[in-house]
Amino acid sequence: MPAITEFRLPAADVALETTLDRAPGATIRLERSVSIGFPAVLVSGSALETIDAALAADGSVDSFERRSRSDRTLYDVAFDPPARDRLEAVLAGEGTVLEATAAGGRWHLELRFPDRETLSRSHDRLAERGMEATIERIANVTDGSGAGRAGTESRLTPEQEEALSAAFEHGYFEIPRAISMEDLAARLGISHQALSERLRRAYGTLVEAEFRTAAGERPSLGAPG
Repeated sequence: MPAITEFRLPAADVALETTLDRAPGATIRLERSVSIGFPAVLVSGSALETIDAALAADGSVDSFERRSRSDRTLYDVAFDPPARDRLEAVLAGEGTVLEATAAGGRWHLELRFPDRETLSRSHDRLAERGMEATIERIANVTDGSGAGRAGTESRLTPEQEEALSAAFEHGYFEIPRAISMEDLAARLGISHQALSERLRRAYGTLVEAEFRTAAGERPSLGAPG
């Protein structure tokens, strides 16, 4: 089932860390359908002089040009090769980028993946590059087209969902249990301790969500793991 996922990454792992540090009130949004090598970015929330000086001092920026001036200013930005490579890793993967913004020292990305397996694989690839991609939200697309509204949100990480799904499938929750935690961990290729931690965190997230929903509150995001 297609899934819309929101990621959070430190700007230091992507680009524009200095710009966001020197213009803390700024919000930067990458325009869709643009070249990563020389993309257009919309900037709002900070004085133009501050943004110009911040971009000029940013080591991830080779050059930039201001194209328009309004409440949101459009810039053409040429990133340096390392930053361009990191952006490629984030934006040119297996997910379709719906939105990419940067503010407050971090990037926020909304992507659509064809299924949870692809999402998990993309997340692992970023981690292998040393990029701390935190999943903030996962929502299943339920209308079958992949472009409609999202269905029920999951605040579990892909690893937690995999652990819960395997536990249910193999009878871990049955009375008596049809599989031990040690055998279940072996099936998943992880340690007994890692599985125990994933299940406990998943239980905590689900219980918290249930109680907050009953109390009319918005559930908080689950812990990674």
